[in-house]
Amino acid sequence: MNISVVIPLLNEEESLPELEAWIRRVVEPLGYTYEIIMVDDGSKDSSWEVIENLARQNPNVKGIKFRRNYGKSAALNTGFQAAQGDVVITMDADLQDSPDEIPGLYKMIMEDGYDLVSGWKKTRHDPFSKTFPSKFFNAATRYVSGIPLHDFNCGLKAYKHDVVKCIEVYGEMHRYIPLIAKGAGFGNIGEKVVAHQARKYGSTKFGGIKRGLIGLLDLMSITFVGRFSKRPMHFFGTMGFFASLAGAVMLAYLSIQKLVYQEYFMTDRPLFYLGILLLIVGTQLFVTGFLAELVSRNSPDRNNYLIEKRINE
Repeated sequence: MNISVVIPLLNEEESLPELEAWIRRVVEPLGYTYEIIMVDDGSKDSSWEVIENLARQNPNVKGIKFRRNYGKSAALNTGFQAAQGDVVITMDADLQDSPDEIPGLYKMIMEDGYDLVSGWKKTRHDPFSKTFPSKFFNAATRYVSGIPLHDFNCGLKAYKHDVVKCIEVYGEMHRYIPLIAKGAGFGNIGEKVVAHQARKYGSTKFGGIKRGLIGLLDLMSITFVGRFSKRPMHFFGTMGFFASLAGAVMLAYLSIQKLVYQEYFMTDRPLFYLGILLLIVGTQLFVTGFLAELVSRNSPDRNNYLIEKRINE
């Protein structure tokens, strides 16, 4: 199969028929074999009924329905597990991502050799509450990751089949899939300027302030996981070593003061308590590192979601 289009969605009943027809108009004339995997992330409207109807009309439409809302990352990860295409393309269900970009994305993966291609909505039709936090966190992510992308959070992306089968997306990490892919060894990451449509139906599912705060926490988390998930003792052990060393130096200095200069009231000096505190914190960090090593070697499966129904799988 040439292309898998993975579409996570939440309460998008109005846009789904138009989106499916648009994808079909783009893909079928080019002769691509394809599948459209719609992952319903616990919608409360009639989105699932719409998906069932589309699947009856087009056998290339496949549906996965979560029993409750788990989030976009969960929907993407489940769609990745089900995808069979040589190229996996993700897009949002709100019609703001244009299916007309599919042929260009497919070519960049299959002919230009990219592992991952991220869309860049250079001209956006979003309110300031979305664009400002997005610019800030994109800049921060570029600085931290070293990946020169302008729009990490763009839902329109293309992946080599091997990439989606080798990465795990959980929590709210969908914004940082390029970082996860790079950490897994897929470093050939490209970018394509894509069209951005104004939202036609409904309203955005992400608020600006909440989105910004979550984005900052996710960036900190994915940076730590990417660098230290296989060797947490390197992180905690290093901090523990320097904290313990600083505490030991302070206490040694005070001990010399007492023994050589006969200063008997060590406990009256704040430096004494700071040194003890640093020794305690250093020991705790060492213990945390050992525990993290044990956990990392026996980590449970984080992506276990209750799926209520499936169509055409």
